[in-house]
Amino acid sequence: MSGNEPWRNPRPAPQLPEMKPQLHKLLLPAWLRAWWPALVWAGVIFTLSTDAFSAEHTASILSPILHWFAPHLTHAQFNRIHHLIRKSAHFTEYFIFFLLLYRAFRGDGRGWRWSWGFSAWFIAAAYSCLDEVHQAFIASRTATPYDSLLDSIGAFVALVVVFLWFRMRNTPLSSDAERAESTRAARA
Repeated sequence: MSGNEPWRNPRPAPQLPEMKPQLHKLLLPAWLRAWWPALVWAGVIFTLSTDAFSAEHTASILSPILHWFAPHLTHAQFNRIHHLIRKSAHFTEYFIFFLLLYRAFRGDGRGWRWSWGFSAWFIAAAYSCLDEVHQAFIASRTATPYDSLLDSIGAFVALVVVFLWFRMRNTPLSSDAERAESTRAARA
């Protein structure tokens, strides 16, 4: 650059790879980046609690599929399989919900913290109760505390799995007290 061009900037223009992390932060606030998957999944759970996913409607879809795989299936056997699939769905949807809530609470943090885990579990358990209240107002649905308990167990199993995942990966624990306790336990 010559001295007779003072209007020129001596720094080169930033390239896209340099700007991409900053642009990403400008487009969505950090809290929204962390929480949108959990909020969308809560909407999915709400939708699954409507009349469209009642036992009668899922049976009409599942019956031809199961009878295609097993034509000899009796009505009683189909009902048992249908019941098992529906209860597995309760467990699975709240297992996933916990994972997304833990991700939201963790935000940009790393590793495991009990406060994140129990906060995510509490929100999932509370939402399962509200989900059963919602189902009480749908004519074709039945609201039972057992379904809410099953949902909460699914979230709790996810809590244990995430805790063990971070434990196995040897990520730092959340506090110095926990680190000292784990060191003492390893020596014993």
